[in-house]
Amino acid sequence: MKLARLFLAFLCLALTCTAIAADNHASLTLDPGPLPFKFVAYGDMRMTDVKNHHDSDPERRKMIIGAIAQQQPKFVLISGDLVLNGSNPNDWEEYDKEMKPITDAGATVFPALGNHDVHGDRNTALSNYFQRFSQLKENRYYSVKAGNVLVVTIDSEEDAPNSPQRRWLNDVLKKQISSDIEFVVFCLHHPPYTNFTMTMVGHEARQEEKDLAAYLENRQKGSHAKFMVIGGHNHNYERYEHDGVMYIVTGGGGATPYMPHRNANDFFQGTGPTYHYCLVTMEPGKLNFEMYKLTETVGKFGWEKADNFALTVR
Repeated sequence: MKLARLFLAFLCLALTCTAIAADNHASLTLDPGPLPFKFVAYGDMRMTDVKNHHDSDPERRKMIIGAIAQQQPKFVLISGDLVLNGSNPNDWEEYDKEMKPITDAGATVFPALGNHDVHGDRNTALSNYFQRFSQLKENRYYSVKAGNVLVVTIDSEEDAPNSPQRRWLNDVLKKQISSDIEFVVFCLHHPPYTNFTMTMVGHEARQEEKDLAAYLENRQKGSHAKFMVIGGHNHNYERYEHDGVMYIVTGGGGATPYMPHRNANDFFQGTGPTYHYCLVTMEPGKLNFEMYKLTETVGKFGWEKADNFALTVR
């Protein structure tokens, strides 16, 4: 009898551990305090050795981080590619050093996994990643409720229409958009819409993200909350709107700039490099968005509000 009970206990423990290992998502809550409050979105820093100016610009990375810290946001969303090589511990040590002004300002960082974050040995890379974000409890996709906004972070390295992640996302949109949630902000690395199709092979919108966009646009029609999607991967800034959903590409966190071929659908028509960050201010029934671009004139750096818009709900 004792052996039978021990076997059943062991079996239950094994099943529980399996369930935890298969549960690759988390539902988090952050108290941002009363409205209004601020958060920041940006990405593609590719942090690495400060002597490496080929893959990323350490001086501009640090200037962007300093400007973000001065805004004193409640949290920071990163659209992926935090480091150049996820399996290189030196790159993550550089990340720890450079991000200190933001963490010292009291902001919680909520990242999305980028392709560079899992470069090299994948297990080592993920171990390095999760060491920095213990609140995720080794979950690659997750949701965060903060005041009147629900943040839904997606792992675009794993997304597909019939994947466990997509089934989780469907469940989130059914159950977590309560009456007090006015906005849903989706954060992922690969953007669903981009104009890099004609200029950079491998940086066009992939079919997985196109499917995701169609799914979100269909869900937006029946939701009282307003949707906004934040992507990265392409090292510049773009903004589009499709079927009531606003799409942002924010990949100007320090990585070597890419130049998109802009067309009339892009709300932003700026030329040249766009090192930047995005400041979002949440108000009752309103999301205010501002993009701040790093400028340089005769060796002097400054900041320009290069794009802005507002989303409202009834």
